[in-house]
Amino acid sequence: MSVTLSSPVTGSAQTGFTSPTYTVISDIAPDVNGKQSVVTALGGTQTGVNVSSVACPFTLTFWRPKNLKVLGSPNPSTGVVSSVARNVYKLVTRKGVLPLAGQPYQTMLITTSVETPAGSDAADPANVRAALSAHIGALYQQSAGLGDTLVSGVL
Repeated sequence: MSVTLSSPVTGSAQTGFTSPTYTVISDIAPDVNGKQSVVTALGGTQTGVNVSSVACPFTLTFWRPKNLKVLGSPNPSTGVVSSVARNVYKLVTRKGVLPLAGQPYQTMLITTSVETPAGSDAADPANVRAALSAHIGALYQQSAGLGDTLVSGVL
């Protein structure tokens, strides 16, 4: 895989955080088609944030399909590919959070899933990259706003 997190990971803006960074080390992913990193140290001001532990995980796992799909053959009469398979890639972040003071941590999940039509990697790589660029840019731009929404419930 081309994905390898370098440490530290610079976090995006969040209300109440100042220059957040996350020191990560490689970890063993739950399956062979993933690469996992675990947060072992924090930087900047992030009062109340925990690094990863058994009870309170803080991991980032990149996934690729176990079996990559390719584009099928076009219909000989129409020239149309009737069914286009999709390759699904994911980034899953797991973070232990408290549902109530004095209670055990529960795992929060954040999943970004990218479903690319088979063949688009070869036929249209520029637009595949543009879609990802815009998606990540929007998440980065709205990171603090999304964090505020998750806490306040106001979109």
